[in-house]
Amino acid sequence: MENQSRRSFLKASALSGGGFMLGIGFLSSFKPLEKSEENADDVVSVFTNNISDFNELNGFVKITADNVIKIMSPNPEGGQGVKTSMPMIVAEELDVDFTKIIIEQADLDTKHFTRQFIGGSQAIHQGWQILRTAGATAHQMLREAAAKKWNVPIEEVSTELGVLYHKNSGKSAKYGEMATEAAQIPVPKDVKLKEIKDFKIIGKSQRNVDLDKIVSGKPLFGIDTKVDGMLIAMIVHPPAMGLKFKAIQNNAIIKKMKGIKDIFPIKIFNDDYEKTFFDTTQFNEVVAIVGSSTWEVMQAKKALKVSWEEQTAFTQKRNMLGRKIEEKIPAGLENSTEHSAKLAEGLAKSANVRRKDGDIENAFKNASKVIERTYNAPFLAHNCMEPMNFFAHFTDEKVSLSGPLQKPEFTEQALSNRLGIPLEKIDIKLTRLGGGFGRRSYAHWLIEAALISQKVKAPIKLIYTREDDMTAGIYRPSYSAKYRAALDANNNLIGFHVKVGGMPQTPLTPNRFPAGAVDNYLAEDFTIDTNITVGSYRAPHSNFMAAAEQSFLDEIAETAGKDPIAFRIDLLKKAKENLVGKNNDYDASRFIKVLELVREKSNWKSTKFSKKLGFSAYFCHDSYAAHVLDVEMKDGSPIINKVFCAIDCGIVINPDAAKNMSEGGIVDAIGAAMYGKMNFTKGMPESNNFHNYRMIRHNEAPKLIEIHFVENTEKPTGMGEPAYPPVHAALANALYKATGKRLYQQPFIENL
Repeated sequence: MENQSRRSFLKASALSGGGFMLGIGFLSSFKPLEKSEENADDVVSVFTNNISDFNELNGFVKITADNVIKIMSPNPEGGQGVKTSMPMIVAEELDVDFTKIIIEQADLDTKHFTRQFIGGSQAIHQGWQILRTAGATAHQMLREAAAKKWNVPIEEVSTELGVLYHKNSGKSAKYGEMATEAAQIPVPKDVKLKEIKDFKIIGKSQRNVDLDKIVSGKPLFGIDTKVDGMLIAMIVHPPAMGLKFKAIQNNAIIKKMKGIKDIFPIKIFNDDYEKTFFDTTQFNEVVAIVGSSTWEVMQAKKALKVSWEEQTAFTQKRNMLGRKIEEKIPAGLENSTEHSAKLAEGLAKSANVRRKDGDIENAFKNASKVIERTYNAPFLAHNCMEPMNFFAHFTDEKVSLSGPLQKPEFTEQALSNRLGIPLEKIDIKLTRLGGGFGRRSYAHWLIEAALISQKVKAPIKLIYTREDDMTAGIYRPSYSAKYRAALDANNNLIGFHVKVGGMPQTPLTPNRFPAGAVDNYLAEDFTIDTNITVGSYRAPHSNFMAAAEQSFLDEIAETAGKDPIAFRIDLLKKAKENLVGKNNDYDASRFIKVLELVREKSNWKSTKFSKKLGFSAYFCHDSYAAHVLDVEMKDGSPIINKVFCAIDCGIVINPDAAKNMSEGGIVDAIGAAMYGKMNFTKGMPESNNFHNYRMIRHNEAPKLIEIHFVENTEKPTGMGEPAYPPVHAALANALYKATGKRLYQQPFIENL
């Protein structure tokens, strides 16, 4: 039985009118909470009420005297299911009927929550203990209240589905009947958490709490926001990376167009502004158009004439979560052909040594066989289904904002710095994200919205068109990697060397497999400056490293005459039994179990020669994933018949949701590997909408996907991203079986 101390939480005050509210923060101290606004079903109702009436929501558990039980979900919801799974954890320890409670999205509240964001697949992993403690503490206090009222020992008070019982006297009471008394009880110093074997909610599939709103089309997303007196705003960005604003040429004409209220340039960041990790944009000055309706603003945007000029090279100061660096932003209008050439030059030069084990030079000198391969991947666009948008209302009292955002806490800090106003005067309401994948981790469109509202002195909703989103956006970096392997006379792997570079970020994680499994190992990296704006993309860095590494390992296995899965298991067994180095990120035993599970479920041993099966596996975000893809070619096009997936992410909170995330990641990764590409000509993105940025289509998705989880009692780890990275190599390896051609350049469709 686990215990949790009271140091990380504090009881809040009773609700007016009777009731109980318990505030539990992730790593912070607390103050009493106020009664929250009971919001109806949509975003519209939030903003038609007096914004000043909104309360600072904090605390996971709220129970009213008439037995309304509400659990708050602190993290933004973007399809990963945390709005369901996080309350499930609280409800498990609270012992309530999950189908009869209210789940509500919490607004940004930096006083009472930390890690209130989407990113790194860490919501459940980081929140596991404190979410359980929140439910267990409330449960304990309710039992104490009942014991005191009934004058019985607390040990004799039991609960079941939101009802308190005293078996000997036959007394019972709903939680709400004890809520007021429970609120007066000191927070227990220690609470006992359930044994994992006693879980009734965790591990059982629960229905998505937003499902009815999603399928019925009720306002739920940021783009649904409507407010009386709200204006519509759009942004005109430079048409190419490396350009900056010069002048508006037809200002007077545009202002006379129907419905147009104003047009003006805005500076997103001041010249001396120190950017953070989440202020990623090179377009510092843009043009805003404000009008009465979306259509009217779009027409004005099309008619607008703006002159631009090339920006000079500059150095950008950046605060990377406390680590201050200076980024060199080069001048010029860049081309993808030049990008490829620079990456190739980087691979030919010396690089930064990130890890070195053994005598790598001697291993290659004495090798019987040396394999060398180079892998390349282009910039990629995120292409969220819901384009970037945000609501802002700037007043003398405060700034009220609402919209889809992955990192609200960091964005709020960026906005505070830019506007020069204190954090307590900024309110950010979190709406459901219509896709994120790292694209919504940044701050510039929210700052744009706030600056526009400040200028026009009215509530506005900023909307990016699809073309804005795709051409003025943030991209997955372009990467290139060279791998070398040394085999001895018995086809044993005796040397492994990886050198990888990115524009402008390195994707290398030097302590992951096969580090620790090869006696002689060298990992190097380099970066190349660019003015192309890049940022997080689903499973950052891992999405490329898994593709290259796992494709290369397949070639090593083939050259050595070994089964691809058995080859990797042998390496992992070596890492388990005779680990090389001390800083390896992965657990070899857990990794092996995932490989064995997918081998079993795919019937690999008996079908690998009769079907075109490709395999890949990868560790990232503290989880392990392995895939087997069954692929065949028909009329020159690949047909993906089936995907087998095995994952070890510890305890699975909501199995259906976990399967959905895995399936989505698999389909998304197939699309990116097959078709994804963003090229640049003179700084201008060559693709601006889905007619020329190829996405996977429904008929190209796998016919069947099987998801299998390793059953264990390990603490939950990442789930939103780990299924994504291994897909690329499993697909490449399967396509090799089907076509006889190895693939080294994404997108694959151009190289089949």
